[in-house]
Amino acid sequence: MKLHNTFSTELPWACEPVTPTPLSGARLLHLNRSLLTELGLADVSDADWLACCGQGRPLPGMAPVAQVYAGHQFGSYVPRLGDGRALLLGQQEAPDGQLWDLHLKGAGKTPFSRFGDGRAVLRSSIREYLASEALHALGIPTTRALVLVGSNEAVQRETLEPGATVLRAAPSHLRFGHIEYFAWSGQGERIPALLDYLRVHHFDGLDDAGLFAEVVRRTALLIARWQAAGFTHGVLNTDNMSLLGLTLDYGPYGFIDRYVPDFVCNHTDSIGRYALDQQPAVGYWNLQKLAQALAGHLPDAALQQALDGYQQTLMLEYSTLMRERLGLQCWEEDDPALFRRLFQLLAAGGVDYHLFLRRLARLNLRGELSPGLLALLPEGEAWPRWLDDYRARLAREGSQDDERARRMEAVNPKYVLRNALAQRAIDAAEAGDMAPFIRLFEALRHPFDEQPEAEDLATPSPDWYQCTTLSCSS
Repeated sequence: MKLHNTFSTELPWACEPVTPTPLSGARLLHLNRSLLTELGLADVSDADWLACCGQGRPLPGMAPVAQVYAGHQFGSYVPRLGDGRALLLGQQEAPDGQLWDLHLKGAGKTPFSRFGDGRAVLRSSIREYLASEALHALGIPTTRALVLVGSNEAVQRETLEPGATVLRAAPSHLRFGHIEYFAWSGQGERIPALLDYLRVHHFDGLDDAGLFAEVVRRTALLIARWQAAGFTHGVLNTDNMSLLGLTLDYGPYGFIDRYVPDFVCNHTDSIGRYALDQQPAVGYWNLQKLAQALAGHLPDAALQQALDGYQQTLMLEYSTLMRERLGLQCWEEDDPALFRRLFQLLAAGGVDYHLFLRRLARLNLRGELSPGLLALLPEGEAWPRWLDDYRARLAREGSQDDERARRMEAVNPKYVLRNALAQRAIDAAEAGDMAPFIRLFEALRHPFDEQPEAEDLATPSPDWYQCTTLSCSS
């Protein structure tokens, strides 16, 4: 290992040293060996990972700390949150020189646990482990999962559940809420040091105005990619928003099954604040709160200019992604209307979003519809009319069936982390069987490939699991 502790040494006032609390009966459940190799950690033994992540014994060179931050949660400001159940163990220097945070979730109480137990459960740890790697394979910026540890320790959530930890990695876990905490706690003089840390380690020396503009740009790109992938984060509070534009803090997330534009995956979100179709607006709202925290450190005009670029960046990225998903290689003025009609039909018919786009790739411009595509579509005249217009649109740009199918299947996944699949892996793991988890994990690492041995993982979710909501402890 080549360990550093840049956060705790350069920003000691932004964290508190904490010793991890061992889990009773800790056992190693999974190592993400390809990522361990990528980070230069392949030589660390299984026993060392178990000691580090489950037995309260950090590896030499690690200096665990809990970070302090604040945040707007469901629209209301909470002045002191912080790493209530997670510890930054240090930064590993990868072979390419990139520093990666090693962040252990479920390691016990910290000064920021409030009334919590500082623990994570196996259910939520598996969900985060699977989702972070699934989004990475889809090309969506995210934290990554390194190590999963289970235990015999009972943790109270809605029911008693087995405790677990997950070690995650990312270039940084800095959040909007870090800046908010120091802005609104009377410590605004600390913010320039935070910006300097970001500039030196993550933003290639950009000045403050350029740094904020880059945060806006990355946030817009991230949310556009979520929208195109049908991914709902579920808890887009500012403390869950990465300053690096990463998907951060997986809780009650969900990929849509049938196309439901206002899909809500969090059962505590009774008003749909964080519904799928609200994520672009929420991203902008959160950036406004970050801009307010930076007021006085950056000119108002620079903050507003950066914010003004958000919508255009998001819409341009989303439009580009959806054209790619539909196999279109150029832009036509009527494309937005074609897209709107498609989404209306998908919603009206409750059509499976992912299977539709995947099977649309094999549409023949001159022949009959494939049985697989036909099976997804309701009867009536609306779908044939849209498909005729879509075929005409493809013909105008000289689209070739085989070449278009290849391109579309490279961006429309066959394997998606549907909640029903995750739940089946969780149920088996809680019964002591990790085989379904491992099988699903491996399939999700190659979401665009044909995997005949995993064909059952590419089927729609069962009707009983459509659009099920989850709790924040998920």
